[in-house]
Amino acid sequence: MEEPGTVPPLGRVFSAFSPQNTPADLVIVYLWTVLSALAIYAPVLNESPFRVVLALPMVLFFPGYALIAALFPGRGEIDGLERAALSFGLSIAVVPLMGLVLNYTPFGIRLDPVVTSLSLFTLCMAAAAQYRRAGLPESERFVVPFGEMWVATRAGFFPADSSRLDRFLSVVLLLAIIAAVATTVYVVVVPKEGEKFTEFYILGGEGKAADYPTDLREGQAESIIIGVGNHEYRNVTYVVELHLVNQEFDPVTNTSSVLSMERLAAFPVTLAHNTTYQERHSFSVNATGSNQLKFLLFMDQSPPDSVWGADRINQSYRDLHLWVRVRRGP
Repeated sequence: MEEPGTVPPLGRVFSAFSPQNTPADLVIVYLWTVLSALAIYAPVLNESPFRVVLALPMVLFFPGYALIAALFPGRGEIDGLERAALSFGLSIAVVPLMGLVLNYTPFGIRLDPVVTSLSLFTLCMAAAAQYRRAGLPESERFVVPFGEMWVATRAGFFPADSSRLDRFLSVVLLLAIIAAVATTVYVVVVPKEGEKFTEFYILGGEGKAADYPTDLREGQAESIIIGVGNHEYRNVTYVVELHLVNQEFDPVTNTSSVLSMERLAAFPVTLAHNTTYQERHSFSVNATGSNQLKFLLFMDQSPPDSVWGADRINQSYRDLHLWVRVRRGP
């Protein structure tokens, strides 16, 4: 006889996770988790409204539902309404906690770590719920009565003794409910297009808006982090250029003029809407006499090299600069 606290036999584990012992509600949890991940990463689905339709319940409902199912595997522990309410509440609590934990890890709060951690948590909790339910007598296991719910819903809308007018009104009510749900989904999935803009920023070596390389030496390698964020509501191919500029300010006319300009680096960045590029780039200067590092961002394509100096800077979509001092190498 198996003693309490001992590890269950391997056969019991296999039996608990056999197809016939997999409850319908947990099958939905497994499938929804997999489908939501596919909707985020699959080439066609990740640009369709299905991404939002599948991802929202994955964030707001299923993690809490899987956790509640693992904590309360029995039929009479809590009722269905309490399970639904706690599923929403715990999901809203668990997801931010995951983000807080990820923020203190090397992974950070990014799409891949968030999707991975959320999916693993939901699948592990659902597996724990399935194992715990399998350890209870069949009469005590919690089961979502999908069949009874369908029969009750059908009887509520279309009673056997209802007249033709009542059935017609029931159909109208059902269509109104479906239309309301579809409208809500459409508003969520297809939000109103907001302001179009592009983020363009530079960070120091530690990934912060500080400690920029401003004291340069000839031939010495330096690095800086360049970031671009696309919020243009379309796919955009940017061109980023880094120039070493000698710029002079005339206090009489209150204008600046570019005396010399040397391109140190240039590279394209292709981004989908609402995505961000952030990478470290190395550069070195080979001459003194310049006083500014200029970062230019062009949208779609850069102008030809015949456009140079102040004209090139003015044609950029965004531009940033650092005042620097270039000294001779050791």
